[in-house]
Amino acid sequence: MVSLGLVTPQQMHFSEPLPLKCGAVLADYQLTCETYGALNATRSNAVLVCHALNASHHVAGVDAQGQRGWWDNLVGPGKPLDTERFFVIGVNNPGSCFGSTGPMHVNAASGRVWGADFPVVTVEDWVDAQVRLVQRLGITQLAAVLGGSLGGMQALDWTLRHPEKLRHCIAVATAPNLSAQNIAFNEVARRAIVTDPDFHGGHFYEHGVVPKRGLRVARMIGHITYLAEDAMDAKFGRALRAAELAYSTQEIEFQIESYLRHQGDKFSEYFDANTYLLITRALDYFDPASAHGGDLARAFAAARTNRFLLVSFTTDWRFSPARSREIVKALVDNRIGVSYAEIAAPHGHDAFLLEDPRYHGVMRAYFERIAAEVQG
Repeated sequence: MVSLGLVTPQQMHFSEPLPLKCGAVLADYQLTCETYGALNATRSNAVLVCHALNASHHVAGVDAQGQRGWWDNLVGPGKPLDTERFFVIGVNNPGSCFGSTGPMHVNAASGRVWGADFPVVTVEDWVDAQVRLVQRLGITQLAAVLGGSLGGMQALDWTLRHPEKLRHCIAVATAPNLSAQNIAFNEVARRAIVTDPDFHGGHFYEHGVVPKRGLRVARMIGHITYLAEDAMDAKFGRALRAAELAYSTQEIEFQIESYLRHQGDKFSEYFDANTYLLITRALDYFDPASAHGGDLARAFAAARTNRFLLVSFTTDWRFSPARSREIVKALVDNRIGVSYAEIAAPHGHDAFLLEDPRYHGVMRAYFERIAAEVQG
């Protein structure tokens, strides 16, 4: 299939204050986005893609550094989300470290880098910012909002608070809220960062250092949860890094240790520590049923004008199929149109990022259905 080739991000500045759920206000901010394909004459073929924890606006194609988009196998000419039929928008959320206003930027009010003073942001805040970006692009209603994992939570929130602004919601490998176990993993990762001596209370920029040790450990913890046990065992097993054991408590002995350290090292070179704290907190806080006495069906009553596709993966133990089925039941209870696919894939949570023919077949069929609506 054809690649989109070189893509260039856009910066959009917003001077209208953005009220946040925590009570703070972003008085002035910018959002970074990429767009692929073209709007049709009626501006009805736009699809917004929401990113997960460590991703960005760079969804597809190749950027100036030669990096391929994180969902490039799904988005592009002739791919399941076909950019010859749809106008696709990839957006970077406030609080991120990939161009949109976040902790690494200067707070105009103080003249200092935000650092740990950047306000806590939520899924709801991100969606409100995305609504403004979509409006700036001249789009009154999206054909669909698509996201996986934390991106799926954002797609769901669009239907809960802005149902009239989209027709379809496609939520992959996601959940209606985090389990206690998931919150626990996030907390351990955050503790690794904030207890790093180079963290300096979140104002490490002023000290010219980066809490890389904490970021490495946080990434290693997260990465373990994204993989299925069988897949990890099949790939690494108990393979040793060297021919013989070194009988050391500190040296790398097993290939899985080498792999995790490599992932942690890479992550610590490009991801911002304050952003990691903010985004994992946003994951923790998302719980639309909480405003309805824990009744998820009541929460989704507002989404009766929308249609849904939910996809889960059998070996995803962090966002298990049971969590997607909770959402499906809430939609069915409201007599809302929903399609559900549970894919037997060995890759764990990361399966939503990979090119599985059954998964992509489901996505392609659903987007073909949306394309027919747009053309009709």
